Amino acid sequence: MVRITGRPGSRPTRLPSPPHAARPHARGRGSLSGRSVAGQVFFLQVVIVLLLVVAAVVALVLQVRHDSRVEARNRSLAVAETFANAPGTREALSSPDPTAVLQPSAEAARQAAKVDFIVVMDPDGIRYTHPKPDRIGKKFVGNLAPAQAGGTVTEEINGTIGRLVQAVVPVKDADGKVVGLVSAGITTARVGGTLDRQLPLLLLAAGVAVALSTAGTALVSRRLMRQTHGLGPHEMTRMYEHHDAVLHSVREGVIIVDAEGGLLLANDEARRLLHLPDDAEGRGVGDLGLDPAIAELLASARVATDEVHLVADRLLAVNQRPTTLRGGPSGSVATLRDSTELRALSGRAEAARERLDLLYDAGARVGTSLDVTRTAEELTDLSVPRFADFVAVDLYDAVLAGEEPEPGAGLRRTALDGIRKDAPLYPAGERLRFVASSPQARSLESGGPVTELHLSQAAGWQAQDLERSAQVVEYGIHSLITVPVRAGSLVLGVVSFWRSEKPEAFDAEEVALAEELVARAAVSIDNARRFTREHSMAVTLQRSLLPRSLPEQSALDIGYRYLPAQAGVGGDWFDVLPLSGARVALVVGDVVGHGLYAAATMGRLRTAVSNFSALDLAPDELLSLLDELVGRIDQDEQDEGGSAPITGATCLYAVYDPVSRRCTIARAGHPPPAVVRPDGSVSFLDVPAGPPLGVGGLPFETADVELEEGSRLVLYTDGLVEDRERDIDTGLEMLRSALASGGSSPEDTCRAVLDALLPSRPSDDVALIVASTRALGSDRVAEWDVPMVPAAVGEVRAAVTRKLAEWGLEELTFTTELILSELVTNAIRYGADPVRVRVLRDGSLICEVFDGSSTSPHLRHAAMTDEGGRGLFLVAQLADRWGTRYTTTGKIIWAEQPLPREARDS
Repeated sequence: MVRITGRPGSRPTRLPSPPHAARPHARGRGSLSGRSVAGQVFFLQVVIVLLLVVAAVVALVLQVRHDSRVEARNRSLAVAETFANAPGTREALSSPDPTAVLQPSAEAARQAAKVDFIVVMDPDGIRYTHPKPDRIGKKFVGNLAPAQAGGTVTEEINGTIGRLVQAVVPVKDADGKVVGLVSAGITTARVGGTLDRQLPLLLLAAGVAVALSTAGTALVSRRLMRQTHGLGPHEMTRMYEHHDAVLHSVREGVIIVDAEGGLLLANDEARRLLHLPDDAEGRGVGDLGLDPAIAELLASARVATDEVHLVADRLLAVNQRPTTLRGGPSGSVATLRDSTELRALSGRAEAARERLDLLYDAGARVGTSLDVTRTAEELTDLSVPRFADFVAVDLYDAVLAGEEPEPGAGLRRTALDGIRKDAPLYPAGERLRFVASSPQARSLESGGPVTELHLSQAAGWQAQDLERSAQVVEYGIHSLITVPVRAGSLVLGVVSFWRSEKPEAFDAEEVALAEELVARAAVSIDNARRFTREHSMAVTLQRSLLPRSLPEQSALDIGYRYLPAQAGVGGDWFDVLPLSGARVALVVGDVVGHGLYAAATMGRLRTAVSNFSALDLAPDELLSLLDELVGRIDQDEQDEGGSAPITGATCLYAVYDPVSRRCTIARAGHPPPAVVRPDGSVSFLDVPAGPPLGVGGLPFETADVELEEGSRLVLYTDGLVEDRERDIDTGLEMLRSALASGGSSPEDTCRAVLDALLPSRPSDDVALIVASTRALGSDRVAEWDVPMVPAAVGEVRAAVTRKLAEWGLEELTFTTELILSELVTNAIRYGADPVRVRVLRDGSLICEVFDGSSTSPHLRHAAMTDEGGRGLFLVAQLADRWGTRYTTTGKIIWAEQPLPREARDS
């Protein structure tokens, strides 16, 4: 039973078995007939066996010849070398009659080695021995030069006894001199014989192969007869009819084309799909009126796999293979399948997949930064050209400032992108106010999308700007979707999507996609707005806590910079604090973290430093008090169950004295200060690194350094020298290079440092102070040692009077005498030796009285009946400021008086 199948899923067609009467007739034909398939296979096998035998014989002959030559060379060389090195050969060459000695041994060796000759010669090639005695004494025939030079030579020549191989080797004496030559030779025929032994075996194997081929062909022929059940012509006709029926019933077109491009066969489905005429078979495919592309494909016989062609209104998937691939006649077979509906479905699926990809990318690529403008630009970058040809994002100005928008306020074009840059749309940055009939205004009012399918007919849109609207339509923009940017109940702005390249307008599915796209972006825009508001609040708080202007002082020429971080406000701060005795304190600090809490903590620490500095404390003592303060802040937060993080802070405090030009510095976990000397050299001061503030338990240490006048002291926070892209060591080296090449003034130095080190978007606050040192000259300083006797008070008054007259400050003589009289009297009466007086002329007149006692004076309000207790009260009334500072050996009571206007101007 033979089964023929059609398309997958169709029912198989069964052919009935042929009548038994036909089988004897089929078997009666010779199975090895020359016209039968079996006979042709047998003939082919015999030819292949014969060809293999001939090839094997040729290969065997060539191999035998090669082996014979190789063996002849090896044997002749070995015999010659053996005889040349044999005992007695060298002595025989030097005997009176070498032939008599060597001829017998040479013949014996020749017969034993089975070579044709062994010839011994003198160095000139005259034979001493030879198998034929008549040739002794004659010149040897061959190449002797290599052997005469001490080498060996093997050559193949045609001699009198046939083709032979001979070798010539030298015989050397003890000094290596060639005293004779030995040659051995053999004919190639003597080493042959392999062919005679192998050729009969090869022919026997060929006969066996032919016999096996005959038997195999007979078995295959019988098996083929059994498998075809001895089908005769009638049965084969019925089989063809069934094949033809299957061919014309399948739902795929089948076309067979010959090598000349003629149509041999086309089934019914192919005729329907290609609209072929009834007489198409037998005609060339180019004459059937087919589409040129598919006609070229069918005539070319090239391989095609699911190649899609548009024929009339149908999409046909064509598969084509040449028939010669399987040994058939020249031509090709093509199948055609109608894929119009499948293509439509797959097109819709592809569009849906692209929209899902767009939404996925919106979640990943929109909102990467907490910047409103950047987020709007990310939305336009994503949408062009994947969704629209031009996209504009218009937001309220309040949104850009971080505030909640007010309905009816103006908008600003925050971002604009398109496939071209010359579109006549409102540019980015322009302030807009849409008319009520415009799609944008209707979207803002309704809170939903508005679509204008044909802008050339949209009167409400054109009313916004008649001239610009005409330019937009002329430019080719024809369709518009506007979608409001909604974040909860807030409408932040509107997004406009424009189309120009695709001729069709936006459809309902694209409107829904635009809504979803804007909804995802709106969350990021609102987050950026909230961050902008918080950032602005933190920056405002931070700047309100930082010094708005530097106090007047003459000890330092100061330049400074403060730059808040882009990602979030931090807790960096700096301050310049005038101290008594014309000294100035510089402080920089950094609170760990960002945000409002860090800014508030910074304000508390700056206020504490300002208050502590009024006590004239040493830098290490001041840092100790700060450390205790930070510890109490953390403790209070923990006791109250607060959610604020544990405070961590660093600080550097430096005090510069213009009289001694000494600077005392202490630091708590802060980067070391840098000094630029007047000669331009840069160094980082070796200040002991104390622990950060709040750690507690470890003391702080100070470093004293003397600075030349004109030196620049550089204080900074770690945001300047350290970020994600470089470590602090690299940053310090960059800072050193910037300081070395910066200008000579503090402002130039600040500018050069920031240009070299500041990143485009700093992740941390940066505080920088550059202070150029000045010195208070000796002509502005007067000092006197005071004896511990009351009479010394008058001498001090007289000396001060003379100095004030020298300085042109006669107006201050009375008050100065009174102040010094009270301070010196108290030092003599209640203090300890030594007592010194120092008067400084700076921005003010400063009087200082030093004594060796550490007792603290305090201001009293004496009663009417008290005889004393009014001295410090008088000093406080006469001076602008007064106070006490302690030293390691005592205390100093000081008082300041303002200079007259003319003295300050001079």
